[in-house]
Amino acid sequence: MSTSSTAPILPAALAAPAHPVRHDSGADTAPCAIVVESCTTLGTTLVVHLTGEIDHYSATPLRALLASAADDGCTGLVLDTARVTFCDSGFLAILDWWPRHGRRLRLASRSRAVKHLLNAAATAAQQTDRADSLTAAARS
Repeated sequence: MSTSSTAPILPAALAAPAHPVRHDSGADTAPCAIVVESCTTLGTTLVVHLTGEIDHYSATPLRALLASAADDGCTGLVLDTARVTFCDSGFLAILDWWPRHGRRLRLASRSRAVKHLLNAAATAAQQTDRADSLTAAARS
């Protein structure tokens, strides 16, 4: 036996569409984006003008660009960071990596964000040096 029914499976009160629930973690989840505005070579020096935000993830293409330039024989790097609005340890890693193999690095037109990061890194290095000195003195 078969029957046909047009009644909804759920009553109307239970079948109403639920409003989407939004969860705000409080953190900015937008991805950082660094843009290479221009990139030129002057002899063996690469000159790069950067714009935007540099974090661990957005630094990857920049790191690849610099590795390629190093493979092509560039021994100098000038980074114009006047239009960098945010940077973190991802940028510091690049700044540490480039001169590690005898290459020259110069930061031109440092933005406020870059100055802040470099000052914070210098302060942390000084604190580490002081802690090492105190530890060595305590051992003697």
